[in-house]
Amino acid sequence: MSTLKNILWPQVILFGDSITQYSFSSSGWGSDIANKLVRKCDVVNRGLSGYNSRWGKIILPRIISSDRSPHNKIAAVTVFFGANDCALEDKNPKQHVPLQEYSDNLKEIARHLVSVGITADKVIFITPPPLNEAAWQKECELAGSPLNRLNSVAGQYAQACVQAAGQCGADILDLWTLMQKDGQDFTEFLSDGLHLSLKGNQFVAEQLWKVLERRVVDLPFILPYWGDVDPEHPEASLLCDR
Repeated sequence: MSTLKNILWPQVILFGDSITQYSFSSSGWGSDIANKLVRKCDVVNRGLSGYNSRWGKIILPRIISSDRSPHNKIAAVTVFFGANDCALEDKNPKQHVPLQEYSDNLKEIARHLVSVGITADKVIFITPPPLNEAAWQKECELAGSPLNRLNSVAGQYAQACVQAAGQCGADILDLWTLMQKDGQDFTEFLSDGLHLSLKGNQFVAEQLWKVLERRVVDLPFILPYWGDVDPEHPEASLLCDR
């Protein structure tokens, strides 16, 4: 009797901060992507609330390393940091990362992924979204602190992310620009001024799918459709190597 091979699902890995961590909540953007890829690909949430690119760079080798499962089974990796990095240094020094270091961290993250066999064309950088200062100020005041982020500063980090993606050969999803395109009211995309609302999650899912789809469109349906299984001899369909 031949030894059966384990079935290895391809993966899309979502790596980032709380906006990624919360993406598997009800109607979250990560959940939407996972639903689109059921029976084709596992969507793995590696979002870490409160983290910045400095901390992300440090822990990435413990999440995706050279001794991991075959990296040719990884269809894409999203890298979504910046919302914490752009915190104002004098108001939130713990999360703040200087702009140049943020750019360097993103490039180092990309280099690590390439070093373990994940080619740059599978990497998607996502910029921080815009910030609704009025709403976020209320959240800060509830926590007993002053406003610690500005939309204009988030825009600087978004631009640095776009530039880093170009220098690394990675793809880019520029949420900061897209959510404010043509002067639209971006505040409806945010629940508390920083994190995504239901509409914001829908927007990110739609925009990310446009970038991600070409990387996963040719992935096959894993295991036969139930109607194609021979009920008299199911092993012939279910245990074949394909």
